[in-house]
Amino acid sequence: MPLLSLVTFLPIVGALVVAALPERAAKASALAVSVLALLASIPLWFAFDAGPDVQGFQLVEKMDWIPAFGVSYHVGIDGVSLLLILLTTLLTPIIVLAGFSGVETKHRAYFALMLALEGAMIGTFVALDTFLFYMFWELVLIPMYFLIGIWGGARRLYAAVKLFVYTVAGSLLMLVALIGLYVFHHQVEGTWTTDLSRLLALDIPYDTQMWMFACFALAFAIKVPMFPVHTWLPDAHVEAPTGGSVVLAGVMLKMGTYGFYRFAMPLFPDATMAFGPLLIGLSVIGIVYGALVAMVQDDVKKLVAYSSVSHLGFVMLGLFALNQEGVAGSIYQMLGHGVSTGALFLLVGVLYERRHTRKIVDYGGLTKVVPVFAVVFMIVTLSSIGLPGTNGFVGEFMILLGAFQYAPIPTTIATTGVIFGATYMLWMFQRVMFGPLTNHANQNLKDLNVREMVYLAPLIVLIFVMGVYPQPFLDRINPSVNAFVTRMEARFDGTPYASAASAPGWIKGYTGSAPVAAPAHAHGEAAHEAPAIEAPATEVPATEAPAADAAAVPTTDHDAPSHGAPAAAEHGE
Repeated sequence: MPLLSLVTFLPIVGALVVAALPERAAKASALAVSVLALLASIPLWFAFDAGPDVQGFQLVEKMDWIPAFGVSYHVGIDGVSLLLILLTTLLTPIIVLAGFSGVETKHRAYFALMLALEGAMIGTFVALDTFLFYMFWELVLIPMYFLIGIWGGARRLYAAVKLFVYTVAGSLLMLVALIGLYVFHHQVEGTWTTDLSRLLALDIPYDTQMWMFACFALAFAIKVPMFPVHTWLPDAHVEAPTGGSVVLAGVMLKMGTYGFYRFAMPLFPDATMAFGPLLIGLSVIGIVYGALVAMVQDDVKKLVAYSSVSHLGFVMLGLFALNQEGVAGSIYQMLGHGVSTGALFLLVGVLYERRHTRKIVDYGGLTKVVPVFAVVFMIVTLSSIGLPGTNGFVGEFMILLGAFQYAPIPTTIATTGVIFGATYMLWMFQRVMFGPLTNHANQNLKDLNVREMVYLAPLIVLIFVMGVYPQPFLDRINPSVNAFVTRMEARFDGTPYASAASAPGWIKGYTGSAPVAAPAHAHGEAAHEAPAIEAPATEVPATEAPAADAAAVPTTDHDAPSHGAPAAAEHGE
């Protein structure tokens, strides 16, 4: 079986196997399947060509699925999806190990759902067909709904239903846009297709881009989540079991930012420019708001949940900086956040298993009774606040460096989020770990056991490796990011947001570039005399040559911007 299909479907098949086995075999079988999936994914790192001049999707697999409707099974990876897949396969066996003690009932169902969730998340990262992507996107929701609804806390049903309603509302809007895109391609090219590379070759009228991007953006913003559609997240985190919180923060939230990067922004570049200032503004609000709300929480888990709102705001800020530093930093921060916040939720789970409370006031002075736990907790806390030498610093620094070039005032405001982040994390750590040991219930707490140290150790190692030596990760990220940025800059002459006539003054007035008129084609006029776009080059398996990157600027007959293509003029406003 081809490697990507193996990594994607092994956990799903494993979930069926675990569900069919006796209850007593659930833990061992789930751990075996998750470790096998991890081992199967490791060759992706070595098979991937990380050369600086190599662009395009690799390890591509493509075959007709529903040819009558133009639907294909089309998967492939670039450096971004590669690292997200490896993050997913690393966290899953860690979650399974943590669940050995954290899950008290229905082990077989719990671990089967967790494995199915792993396969669905990997599927979203490898899909290069919009129908296939949507199928995996929706499939992710089903296991997560039951994980929270069955194994969650006292308000688990409320949290599960709220997660379901928010996510489905956004997904239905995305489905409307996908259908519109599907029909538009047929109107222009005369064929039905859901293939991403062919949809990227379309020249979509400005007004059409605007409503389609809005549908995509709302679906992805809910998943990130961005302010103000973030309110489902704290409830989901607080009520979810430890494993559910880890997978939610570690991987599922990244599906939203990945959706922007892979689909919404490359498909609708004009709308990206128009909505960019608004999304930058919402990102900055989310950074500051999430940090301030986290600061006043008395529940450790809810504090970490609101910190995710703040950290993901940085990711979105870097993504919409639309330059190499900002976008690469955004991707790196996605990985770093998955590691450090995943570890934080694991540590909160360790405390909860011992004391069955998450209230900060119930702790204090724990360094005296659990010194090993205290050291690990300190490392992860410093990583979360972005201490130099840890994974949190690299991504945040690159994001702020990139964003400052085009929006110095919003970026300066966002920088206060770093200060607030250090405040609420260190204050929480001080109240939980230091001070007198006043609560007698804490005097007999047990320190980390061998199993807990085993599943925390890889995350601690990654915190330092990613902080001290980020180059191997950036080597795999940069070619894809460069193609993404080049595509956007070629379309807009390298002046992001200067062409957005609707940009508010606080963005437009401080980009360093004089505002110019909106793209001519936005008003139904041809901006360039470029030839009509033809079908994209055929992708071939990685064993022969890398496929063309969906985010890359084509180097053949697509070099010229496509604003004025005859096909677009014919089907314009």
